[in-house]
Amino acid sequence: MAIPTLIFRTIRWSAWEGCAAGMEHVDVRPADGGLAVSGVVIAQDEGTEFGLSYRLRLDALWRTKEVVLRTTAGHVLRLESDGQGHWQENGKSRPDLQGCIDVDIQATPLTNTLPIRRLDLETGESMDIRLCYIAVPDLVVTPASQRYTALNAGSLYRFESLESGFSADLPVDEDGFVVDYPGLFKRLG
Repeated sequence: MAIPTLIFRTIRWSAWEGCAAGMEHVDVRPADGGLAVSGVVIAQDEGTEFGLSYRLRLDALWRTKEVVLRTTAGHVLRLESDGQGHWQENGKSRPDLQGCIDVDIQATPLTNTLPIRRLDLETGESMDIRLCYIAVPDLVVTPASQRYTALNAGSLYRFESLESGFSADLPVDEDGFVVDYPGLFKRLG
């Protein structure tokens, strides 16, 4: 899937019914031959309330080049990548993240779109990936292994965490952005 001809895209999610209160607003726009993504999350995790703003810069192949996160509590994280799996965190090399292409920010379904678009899987095809998992609200980055399977390419994908065994079937829109993340996030209007 090539980057769609997006002039500007706004997406909003809320917490799934029965989950802790939460809301997210994301703007996606073309920039420098790739995409610039900015988001704001207001949520809570295990009773801890937090506010988070994030900014992603993606290249034309949906590879993450830069991630900047800030919490309202004052935590700041900056990750930079060459798009080939070499990372720096706040200017220092992170050899443990070697080979990671994507990021997964715990508090948003937006980052599931990155591997879905980058991998461009055919129906029935699966791929295991290694990525940078960013825990929120403390902004700790660790490598993680995940699997994506195209149940119906272009509209439904299975996400699996290979460490925890958690899985979810994620419906996506025509541009590959998650519509609902069952039990966690629901797209608004």
